Amino acid sequence: MNGEYTAVVDRIVDGQQAVLLIEDGDETIDEMVIDVDRLPQNATERAVLEVQIQNGSLTDMEYLPEQTEARLERVQKRFDRLSKPLSEEDS
Repeated sequence: MNGEYTAVVDRIVDGQQAVLLIEDGDETIDEMVIDVDRLPQNATERAVLEVQIQNGSLTDMEYLPEQTEARLERVQKRFDRLSKPLSEEDS
């Protein structure tokens, strides 16, 4: 795998390792595990990153706060919509 991709910090394990989901468009194409200390400053779980991968190795990362916030808002809106009870009109 080579190129520039979007990645999301899926989870942090034992405060030591971060699991990144590598995306190409709307599809998750790979998963990488890195040491937490390699994450950009302010990048926590659910952070959106722009990553550079060369020969299957992560060479550079940039935290994208605006994209992170937008993604979290979309997820919250979806959750709110799904958690509302159906009205009688919708049945």
